[in-house]
Amino acid sequence: MLSVRQNQLLTQVGPGTPGGNMLRRYWYPIAGLAELDDDPVKAVRLLGEDLVLYRDRGGRLGLLGALCPHRRVSLEYGFPEQEGLRCCYHGWLFDHEGRCLEQPAEPPESSFKDKIRHSAYPVQEMGGLVWAYLGPDPAPLLPRFDVFVWDNAWRDVGVGTLPCNWLQCAENSVDLTHVDYLHGMYYDYVLERQGRPPRKKAERRFGGVKQVDMGFDQFEFGLKKRRRLEGAGEDYREWQEGGNPFIFPSWTRAGGRGSLQIRVPVDDTHTACYLYSCYRPDDGEPVPSQARVPVYEVPLFDERGKFRTDWITGQDMMAWVMQGPIMDRSLEKLGASDRGVILFRQLVLDEIEKVKKGGDPIGVLRDPSRNDVIVLKREEGPVENVRFMDNHWQQFSPIYEEAKALMLRHKTKRFSAQNAASQPV
Repeated sequence: MLSVRQNQLLTQVGPGTPGGNMLRRYWYPIAGLAELDDDPVKAVRLLGEDLVLYRDRGGRLGLLGALCPHRRVSLEYGFPEQEGLRCCYHGWLFDHEGRCLEQPAEPPESSFKDKIRHSAYPVQEMGGLVWAYLGPDPAPLLPRFDVFVWDNAWRDVGVGTLPCNWLQCAENSVDLTHVDYLHGMYYDYVLERQGRPPRKKAERRFGGVKQVDMGFDQFEFGLKKRRRLEGAGEDYREWQEGGNPFIFPSWTRAGGRGSLQIRVPVDDTHTACYLYSCYRPDDGEPVPSQARVPVYEVPLFDERGKFRTDWITGQDMMAWVMQGPIMDRSLEKLGASDRGVILFRQLVLDEIEKVKKGGDPIGVLRDPSRNDVIVLKREEGPVENVRFMDNHWQQFSPIYEEAKALMLRHKTKRFSAQNAASQPV
């Protein structure tokens, strides 16, 4: 149980708050690059700040404060120039560093524009996403995690915004006992209510086997989670090597080897979830090029306005939101099985304190020699990946069928070869 003050410390994300100062040491996705094809100017909100992302006619990305410093009109309705974004109201033009390049109504000899500096933040593109950094200079490196930079692959991005604090979403990743019930017994109950058969054993995350032990090990970018199931010894692979890694402050590897769930703190009571998938078959054959990484909205609710809970991450999202906009942790009752949650909260408090003292929190990367491709987890076979696709967000992707066929092509080729060999000559 936390005090009210401790809960505030952990959940506040805005500028000037201890938690917000710590969270600003990381890069966050704020849009899919493909979204700017439809409209090159997009309003975004991150860590309690209203911003405008744009791509100018020269192809450069920029991220500015939402309101023009002249007459406080939203730059969401600005229009891109060859360099920078121009306010629609009086034509002030700003570049990606927030410098005012033009003030058309001012006298030609005026130096007023040189005295104006609008708020601006660095942005980068990686893996079909646009990333932003809102912290102090110098900015750390944007970590090149495997799924974002693997070649010979397809990708897609599902997005959903939830009316709850980021910590509720992040804590779920270190709450290992919920898997057996929320994604096990409850999942089959939902299917029963829909008149559908229960899932086959192979479709269940752990086959319905009881968890008997759990462990957490800190690594460079966060925590490695371990669990041991009933009947498994100390040599059980997941117990020895760790399961899906949790990337501090709020990401988790989930739903197969090429998937990441990225929870982005929008403000104190909203979190954007980027459900990222990379489809990379391991048969060694070339993958057809992908023109752009599609971005799609994840269908969170059914026709009654209730959360869809007939898929795994939808079940998680329901649980997070039902805890309230900001969960009151002073009222909860934690047990021995909640040690992952307790450990994570202490880690957040420790990293807040580290930033207060002028240090970098865990996972902040500044050495370019270690940022080529950061492998998060040992690869598994494509059949395993496809099985997860049917229960996770990939089923909602506009390229679902094509991606599934891509990941199963080795099996299709093998079947075709066997079938051809069985034909009479």
